[in-house]
Amino acid sequence: MKTALVTGASSGIGKATAVLLAQNGYHVYGAARRTEKMEELKKYGIKPISLDVTKEESLAGCVEQILKEAGSIDILVNSAGSSNFSALEDTPISDAKSQFELNLFGVARLIQLVLPAMRKNKYGKIVNISSVNGKFSLAMSGWYSASKFALEGLSDALRNEVKQFGIDVIVIEPGGTKTEIAALSSDYLMRVSGNTVYKELANKVNNSFYSPETVKCYPEPILVAKLVKQGIEVNTPRTRYVGGAMMKFTLLLKRFLSDKMFDKMINSQLK
Repeated sequence: MKTALVTGASSGIGKATAVLLAQNGYHVYGAARRTEKMEELKKYGIKPISLDVTKEESLAGCVEQILKEAGSIDILVNSAGSSNFSALEDTPISDAKSQFELNLFGVARLIQLVLPAMRKNKYGKIVNISSVNGKFSLAMSGWYSASKFALEGLSDALRNEVKQFGIDVIVIEPGGTKTEIAALSSDYLMRVSGNTVYKELANKVNNSFYSPETVKCYPEPILVAKLVKQGIEVNTPRTRYVGGAMMKFTLLLKRFLSDKMFDKMINSQLK
């Protein structure tokens, strides 16, 4: 039985992934700061474990405990993250750094901690949950996109470094997904940029991507969880899996349109 560590398992994509893997025969550790939110995961045989990916002692303790109890971490799914949208000019640099700590540096440090055991076993699957915003950026997504662009580059380098040890690196690129992050992102956007010179644009972005009417049309997190399962179960996984309505088509357009034409297309969707 393969042992999987899934971060961000208290809600959304992380929770859906942890449950799906547990239902399909994996020994799953669900990790998050909010351990009280993971009590219901126990009924699936998932073991909740406390993890703050921005704290070294928490990261090291989590990996040490799992290796001690299970003997290996065969699959790592880095799902914990934040999606704070706001105008670059408005955003406190401290908030930008916090987003990078969560979306990039915490991910990188956790990977560093699990790699020695994976190398020893000559087996491992590292899944990084990125975003289609790791491929293109839109107004108000600057810092979030920057963190995901960085995660994409990190994943590409890592893939070529660890392939020799039998370890695969897989990037998942969801579009909008029906999770609590949408409401948190909306709150942050309007708090930071809703009353500045960017307020008109902030309102358009908020209405276009975070309104209740829009979010209810987003796919459920299980769509992304299925992509994770697909990636880790094939002998030769693709480097990237894209999820969400129209996202593959959007990324295809990004390849063939000029930057200004793509900007015009994206901005035309703002209400």
